[in-house]
Amino acid sequence: MLRCVRTTIRLDDALLREAKALAARTGRTLTAVIEDGLRETLSRHKKRRNRVPTAMLTFKGKGLRPGLDLDDTAGILDIMDGGR
Repeated sequence: MLRCVRTTIRLDDALLREAKALAARTGRTLTAVIEDGLRETLSRHKKRRNRVPTAMLTFKGKGLRPGLDLDDTAGILDIMDGGR
């Protein structure tokens, strides 16, 4: 048997309206909608925490090319095409 605890939380008015509307559309209680949202958020954070870091393999060198920015897709494509 699950033990339930009462608590008070503050929610943004628009968020509360959306949650109530979802509960009404799906025939569920507001509590069930909030619990599901909280479970989903906690699950996502747990998955991130359990991720194994991926090592980036490099060849013929000691890492990334000087000046290479992995956040600059256009720059990477330019280098791959022989532009820089």
